[in-house]
Amino acid sequence: MLITYLKNSRSLVKLFQQVEGYKFNFQYYRGMKRFLYLLFLLWFSVVNASFARQEAPRRLLQAYWDDDYINFYGHGTDKAYTNANKFTLFYIKKKPSNLLIERILPKAGDSSLNIFGFGLSQLIFTPNIITNPDFQPDDYPWSGSLYATYSLYSYNEKKKYNLQTELDLGVNGPASLARQAQEIAHRLVSYQQPNGWANQFGNSLVLNLNFRAEKRLLYHSNFLEVIGGGQLQAGTGINAAAAYALIRIGKMSPYFQGLMKQYSRPETGSKVQIYFIIKPMLQLVLSNAMLQGGINASRPAPLLVPGKNGTAPTLKYYQPINHIITSYAFGPVLVLNKFSVSSIQTTSTPLMKDLYGITWGNFTFTYVF
Repeated sequence: MLITYLKNSRSLVKLFQQVEGYKFNFQYYRGMKRFLYLLFLLWFSVVNASFARQEAPRRLLQAYWDDDYINFYGHGTDKAYTNANKFTLFYIKKKPSNLLIERILPKAGDSSLNIFGFGLSQLIFTPNIITNPDFQPDDYPWSGSLYATYSLYSYNEKKKYNLQTELDLGVNGPASLARQAQEIAHRLVSYQQPNGWANQFGNSLVLNLNFRAEKRLLYHSNFLEVIGGGQLQAGTGINAAAAYALIRIGKMSPYFQGLMKQYSRPETGSKVQIYFIIKPMLQLVLSNAMLQGGINASRPAPLLVPGKNGTAPTLKYYQPINHIITSYAFGPVLVLNKFSVSSIQTTSTPLMKDLYGITWGNFTFTYVF
């Protein structure tokens, strides 16, 4: 009995030792749990602080679509300036560049905000009756352009002005793929096919410099802003000058804080901007390769018009361009956090003599990141 009792006693001791061990393990895991919890809180606070210190967005992606079928009044067409697409990536560099081209482009002062960009654009003109395969001299020409753009938009927030410089390099003519783009688009929406692209101008080089300067004229508490602007274009594509006003009305960020601020939420307050723009313009055009043909580009054969009352037949070609053009644009802009969309309608006087004025709509989608 005694031996059995001792054995049982030893068993009890071992049992107590095991129980004590389990108590120790329980305390260990409990301590680890507290440690991990504190570690998580520390990590969360660090991450939260990093987001609080996060830099302002430095990139902006923009998709731009013009089409004459987009019409606020429901009177869409498919003629003249009929379509344009542009995709651009804007960005702010962290350090000044050593590239010569970036150093020589004009900037808006030593403290300016400089926004660079790369873009790709395609523009299309057609006559009114696109199913007619014949040459149509009394209408706008079949014409396309495809070009890349390198740009610098330089903003001086303190003095409320900016300088915008764009360099275009591309091609007019069949190499612009305007015919293929229009045929595919019409096929996708089951619309009539264009049959007159054989009458387009031949290929020609597009090399153009475009420069704009804008200055604030009037401002009232983030609700009204009036900006005056001037534009010069020179090169093988278009040679022109223009003066315009840009009027912004609504809830918006100041214009001269730069593109990223225009198309993203304010740093404080509401995540939404919503405003309306009006933009009248007066333009002097010396030449336009899309309407006249580019340097050394082939032209479609002129139309032979029979003479009347015994007179000799004559050759008829496209009308000359109008050198003075007026236009106005208007529409809303909506900004939600980092995304924005605008819908702008533009109406212009005739671009060529004895022809009709043109109206087209635009959708622009922008994302800031």
